[in-house]
Amino acid sequence: MADGQGNGNGAQADTAPSINAMVQYTKDFSFENPNAPRSLGPQEKPPNIAIQVNVNARQVAEADFEVNILLEGSAGEGAGLLFKFELDYAGLFRLRNIAPNEMHPVVMIECPRLLFPFARQIIADAVRAGGFPPLYIDPIDFAALYRKRVGEAAAKVPPAAS
Repeated sequence: MADGQGNGNGAQADTAPSINAMVQYTKDFSFENPNAPRSLGPQEKPPNIAIQVNVNARQVAEADFEVNILLEGSAGEGAGLLFKFELDYAGLFRLRNIAPNEMHPVVMIECPRLLFPFARQIIADAVRAGGFPPLYIDPIDFAALYRKRVGEAAAKVPPAAS
């Protein structure tokens, strides 16, 4: 029976850290099948598949961040190119009650982790629509990607003069 007092979770819910995906969208997408229909025939060997991943973010309001996953990839090389794609998939995220020192890792790791399955499906569908078996990109370790990027940025900063 309700006593009008609530269960005490209201105040706790207001201070709990949260990430809300406000909207997700394709900013830019390109799929090329330059050698069709020749590229759609049987291949002598499996194509070399190359994929590059990048994550960018920008703050658009006090608690809101636009996060982009940039995926570029191709199958085959040179005259044997089967297909290539570029996808810029983004989301607008609202972050609440996250400590300032944790904000950057959350934006650059957790937000892209939430976007990735949708970007992966867009690419798989486009590759299939291009006449090939769908390309399901392996899951991406965004924490490792973040650590690598932070390490590269730290290596570029000259040591402080003493």
